[in-house]
Amino acid sequence: MEKGFQLSQEQKLQQRLTPLQVRYVRMLEMSGPEFEEEVRNAVDEMPALEATSAESPGADMETAVTEDGDRFTESARDMQLADYGSEDDIPDYLRKQMFRSSQASPDDYFEPVVGAGEDSLLDTLTRQLDEHNVTDDERVIARYIIGNLDDNGYLTRDIAAVADDIAFSEGHDFPVDTVRRVWEIVRSLDPPGIGAVDLRDCLVLQLKRLPRTVDNLAALEVVRDYFDLFAKKHFRRIVSAMGIDDRQMREAVTVISRLNPKPASLLESTGGGSAMAVSPDFMVEADTEGSLTLTLLNRIPELSVEKTFAPDTLLPESSGRNEAAARMFLKQKRDEATDFIKIVGMRQQTLFTVMSAILDFQRPFFLTEDESKIRPMVLRELAAATGLDLSVVSRATQGKYVMTPHGIYPLKMFFNERRRKEEQPGDADSDNTTPMIVAALKSIIETEDKLHPLSDEQITRRLTGQGFDIARRTVAKYREKLGFPVGRLRKTL
Repeated sequence: MEKGFQLSQEQKLQQRLTPLQVRYVRMLEMSGPEFEEEVRNAVDEMPALEATSAESPGADMETAVTEDGDRFTESARDMQLADYGSEDDIPDYLRKQMFRSSQASPDDYFEPVVGAGEDSLLDTLTRQLDEHNVTDDERVIARYIIGNLDDNGYLTRDIAAVADDIAFSEGHDFPVDTVRRVWEIVRSLDPPGIGAVDLRDCLVLQLKRLPRTVDNLAALEVVRDYFDLFAKKHFRRIVSAMGIDDRQMREAVTVISRLNPKPASLLESTGGGSAMAVSPDFMVEADTEGSLTLTLLNRIPELSVEKTFAPDTLLPESSGRNEAAARMFLKQKRDEATDFIKIVGMRQQTLFTVMSAILDFQRPFFLTEDESKIRPMVLRELAAATGLDLSVVSRATQGKYVMTPHGIYPLKMFFNERRRKEEQPGDADSDNTTPMIVAALKSIIETEDKLHPLSDEQITRRLTGQGFDIARRTVAKYREKLGFPVGRLRKTL
């Protein structure tokens, strides 16, 4: 009996990123040197894109053209304000104009400097947990799971064994299902692939985080369902099994080759304060009147569409095949250049918007550079203040640095988990940050009796007396990061 065929209709709501958005997201998470290299490569490879010298920031947007052939005259700020329906919807920090803005000239050169090393893998991932509504018990489980990740970022132990270890070492008997659920939260943190059990799982986690394009979905299917064949490079058998052509297979292999098999390598696993050369992305200066000046330090040339590709220089209308192909080529290259100029403007404006909001949140610090004045701040608050998506804010701050007259700071330093002060009679419930605790700890050690230095337990009691609820092991961790040895080794005669 022959099987019949049946047609059915269904509606699906699916959000997909356009190629323009995909390139914007990729460019947003680039560091300053990577972005400058991207612009240089684009100028070399795009025939319709040229680098010009301009006297004012933002002139590149003025020389671009729209799809209708008109000149693109909107500034980056105009584009940003157009996202709001009315003036009442515009965030306060955009209306206050509390700081002046500028952009570095392409001729300016800022030599990379040696800055402090990255935080440990534990610190970086634990900070991201603040963006999730986790309970205290879930935080204990998450920290234990993170502590069991290997140098590549993999969890090579069974979840049941991890649950048993937590019960033995922490004294908490958590169900295996609870530990597994928290493990999935850890696997959702950045960089993608963290918490995987093996290479295949690591690649699948990364592919699931990519935009749902045809090539990315094909790559996901290859890794998820045909990983053994892929590892042996039996591409012909994969093509036959998936019903795709050789071109689609090559594109899928290209996508997979760009993934990182060792996600923890993106982070400094030791956290030992090793030095590294960094190029700041922003510069902030404060004057005596309390005004802040924010400068974007990306040294890129002004970009414009090359004159021979402008609409008014296109070939005259003709029915000839060669003329039509030439017009199509010119329009395609002009659109590519226009899109690239727009993406560059969007990236620069997004970075400036996010850094401006950070200045608004952390104004006391930038005026004094006293780390104890850093306010509690998480990504959600910054996203709400800027009107940007949480993932956009995360990408805009990842791996970025700001230069001040007294040093260079990673933007992630300004994201601090809230630590509640102990409630004391007549004392309002308030928040404090890790830099506040570190500053208080440093002050205690520097003013201690050098003949009778304090132990970690004594320092903990003093911090508790100042209203900081902190454990002794945390005091030891902060003391080591500050470079102070244990009490008996600080004794001087």
